[in-house]
Amino acid sequence: MTLSSMTGFSRQDGTAGPYAWSWELKSVNGKGLEVRLRFPPGWDSVEVPVRAQSKALARGTVHANLSIRRDGAAPQVKINQAVLDAVVEAIRQVEGKIESRPPSIDGLLAIKGVLEVSDDADVEADRRAAETSVVSGFASALDALMAMRRVEGEALGRILTQRLDEIAALTGRAEALPARQPEAIKAKLAEQINALMETPGRFDSDRLHQEAILIATKVDIREELDRLVAHIAQARSLLGEGGAIGRRLDFLAQEFNREVNTLCSKSNDVALTTIGLELKNVVEQFREQVQNLE
Repeated sequence: MTLSSMTGFSRQDGTAGPYAWSWELKSVNGKGLEVRLRFPPGWDSVEVPVRAQSKALARGTVHANLSIRRDGAAPQVKINQAVLDAVVEAIRQVEGKIESRPPSIDGLLAIKGVLEVSDDADVEADRRAAETSVVSGFASALDALMAMRRVEGEALGRILTQRLDEIAALTGRAEALPARQPEAIKAKLAEQINALMETPGRFDSDRLHQEAILIATKVDIREELDRLVAHIAQARSLLGEGGAIGRRLDFLAQEFNREVNTLCSKSNDVALTTIGLELKNVVEQFREQVQNLE
């Protein structure tokens, strides 16, 4: 499976009989999948099939706007008498209870539902055909959006692979440092233990043993290096797997950061500290790019 980003744009236009329609889709990053649909009045009937098609996406905030134009027929404006009567009755009930001016005609007509805009020339068969065309058009627009997201996803995959190569190279440099060699570690331990032994007063042997273990633990970054290598392998595997892997890579980015922070805190060598800071920078770049993946 290929990688996909969460950002993209597409536009699809079409006609069906007297209707001309246009879909405009735009997607941006999101924690989950959120599809925000916007229809012209009277076209909510296409929402259910359109939302069903949207499930082809895994993550991202998608804004989908539908525009409709009908040629050759003037709109017809009608008053919904039932709604108007209910509004007038409500006004009568509050008359005398509060101080207010009599309602104006334009105020009454501005109340939602009083005026209905329709097209008397609207043919049922034309309308159904237009709805089918609109739903089909959304599928085409969605395919184009997903294609754009895949192109960007492939680019992100190459960038993330480069960042993993850099993390692997820096991890190898940390492993090969002279200060990481057993002899150097032993010498460092001996130096610190001798310093403890020279502390004025009698030094308890049990305390010395505990301090020696603590020093050895702080000096040794074997565990952090091994985990970094394991995380690199896991990240490469996920990139090769493809699909909606953004969340899992984001978790690995957090694990990378945790191990690098620990490595830096244990460092007692200038060269290792320098490598640790470089690692922090590359890991942060990796994490930022992961945020764009589906």
